[in-house]
Formats: sequence, structure tokens, C-alpha cells
Amino acid sequence: MAHLLDNIFWHSLSGAQACFATGETNARRYAKGFSPILGFADAEHPDFDAITSYCEPGVNFYCAGWTGAMPAGWQLHAEITMYRMVWDGDMPPEDVDFKPRRLDADNLQDAQQAMALAQLTNPGPFGVRTIALGEYLGCFDDDRLIAMAGERSYAPPYREVSGVCTHPDFQGKGLAKRLMHQIIRRQLLAKEIPFLHVMTGNTAAHELYLRMGFRDYCETAVRVVGRCE
Repeated sequence: MAHLLDNIFWHSLSGAQACFATGETNARRYAKGFSPILGFADAEHPDFDAITSYCEPGVNFYCAGWTGAMPAGWQLHAEITMYRMVWDGDMPPEDVDFKPRRLDADNLQDAQQAMALAQLTNPGPFGVRTIALGEYLGCFDDDRLIAMAGERSYAPPYREVSGVCTHPDFQGKGLAKRLMHQIIRRQLLAKEIPFLHVMTGNTAAHELYLRMGFRDYCETAVRVVGRCE
């Protein structure tokens, strides 16, 4: 029997997060403004005909688990591999002295600052509305967002830890790890199972996540594709 994590984006887009998605029976995407991710009912044989009319030219979309020939009308921009990791550790300790602020998806400044930080640090596909997909926590220097971590895909009980990034001027202080611990604690207390993605070439992050308590679930292809203009 297939596991939810084997096709997590589809199960998220067609299930608990269908309210954030658009598409048809066999293919869906996060709606405009959210992370540009595609999900297919059959990830190994994606039905691009069903999603083409929902995807605007000039936008790079991410899809996982597929390495077949490109369909007509689409082009391949990048192909890499990533680890899908699932939590296998203990409850992170409570960090009573750490007081990040929850980012408000209805606050334009929060959304714009999150988007700007993601564009600067490239933690993965991100959109100006992405922080509405779950809880996002941020660290601030005065009014400037300098680090964040949050939640993206969700197919109960699996919830993704995502958007983890720190401004280059503030790296090396452990902010991202502390933010992740708070997100993971929230998920575990809610009886959810944390998981995340990390590119196979990002050895430092992969090793950090292993030490934190994640384990590799699988290694999968990830492609960046777009409609031909």
C-alpha cells in the first residue's frame, strides 16, 4: 500500500489543503501566490494536460518523483534530487527564553518580508501567500525579519517543516534550529508527524537535520519546469 509520504504534495493538495489549491481530478497546484508546487495523482506519470490551463507561462513550477520525458508545451529548467526526511526523534526541549513572533498572513509587511528573505536565501519554492499554509515564526532585528521557519504541505498526520532560512548577516547564531524546534514541538503536541525536504547537495543541512532527530525517508527527483512561452 502506498504511503502518504510517497506522494505528499498530491495528498496535501487534494486533501487537507485543497482550499489552497486549484486544478482537476488528476493534477493540482497551490494557487497563485502560494509556493509554485505541482502535485499529480500518479507522480511517476504526471497528467500535464490536466494542469496546463492552470499554469501561467513564465513561472517556474516544482514537481517531485518524476523523471520521464517532458510533455509537449513544457520545458525543463532544472533537475536535482532531494531527501524527504521524517521525524524520528524525541520532543525538543522547551526554549522558554526564546520568543520569536508568529508571522501574520494578513499582515502585508510580514508577507512581504518573508518573501524577501526567501528570495535572498532560497530555502525552496516560496510565494507571498505561503505563510498562510501553516504557522510561521520569525526572529526580528528591530522591525526587520532576519530568520524564519514554518509549515507548508500537510496531509494528516504529516506536516512539513519548511521555509527555514536566516539572513546572511545573522547566520551562525542557531536561530534557524531554535525556530525549527518550536515548530516541531507544536506539531508533536498536536499529534502531527514532522517531515521536511533538503537538497542532496546541501550536506551541512542534511547532517544537521539527522542530528536533530530526522531520518531519511527517501531520496527523490525534483524538477523545475515551466510552460513554453
